[in-house]
Amino acid sequence: MSNSSNKTNIPEAKSAMNKFKMEVANEIGVPLSDGYNGNLTSAQNGSVGGYMVKKMIEAQERQMAGK
Repeated sequence: MSNSSNKTNIPEAKSAMNKFKMEVANEIGVPLSDGYNGNLTSAQNGSVGGYMVKKMIEAQERQMAGK
């Protein structure tokens, strides 16, 4: 049994998160594909996740600032 925490808390948001992940990967030049990405390094995969978090924080800060 897997003990992964890599789950979307709101199932309806899964496709939007996948789209966001692909957009971020494209922006930073990581050749991410649907499905298996074992050919990518952990640094490449980590950079996608890290940049996603950065963009989400920036969006939340803008929202909190009323912009």
